[in-house]
Amino acid sequence: MNSKDRVIQAKNRLAELGTIASRTQFGGYSLSVDKKVFAVVMDGELYLRACEETLPWFTARRLVQLVIRKRGLFVQLNYFRVDPALWASPQLIELSQLSLNAVYQEESERKQVQRFKDMPNMGMRMELLLFQAGITSIDMMKALGAKRCWIRLRQCNPHLGIHTLLAIQGAILGTHQAALPAAVIEELEGWYQRLIAETLPRRK
Repeated sequence: MNSKDRVIQAKNRLAELGTIASRTQFGGYSLSVDKKVFAVVMDGELYLRACEETLPWFTARRLVQLVIRKRGLFVQLNYFRVDPALWASPQLIELSQLSLNAVYQEESERKQVQRFKDMPNMGMRMELLLFQAGITSIDMMKALGAKRCWIRLRQCNPHLGIHTLLAIQGAILGTHQAALPAAVIEELEGWYQRLIAETLPRRK
């Protein structure tokens, strides 16, 4: 199925969410209600935006995460592919509604939270360090993602470790680092260990 047909199918399948609009994005299409993007269609597949409530469900079922190529780099986006089983399940509506609700909530929180120090796991010290690393806004932090933010911070302070990485990820997701999904923590810890191993000086 091509992307245009998939957009039509998704609009019909998810009609009870409201009036769904589509527009070109990431080389595919975004799906939104009231200008709140909750899903995208890429290469004929529907991907739902993950949130704190849906991410454990997506990762437990090993749904494929969306990866796009941006400026020569492969970038993972916070969207997961709807597989045939989910297409046929009543849970598709429920998960889509949760994704949409999360976008509304994040927008509301964004209007209230204007500074890094007001985000979960952050404080004045972290805010100053983020500015020092050239990360000057919450939108920029989210666009970079936890890993690239941490790498920038590490260049300013080589003593930063895994707890800072988890704190940043929690801030981006709007939750305390201790409440991060186990799958997210495991993935970040694995990435951190591999990066540290690669940067350690080799013994002669």
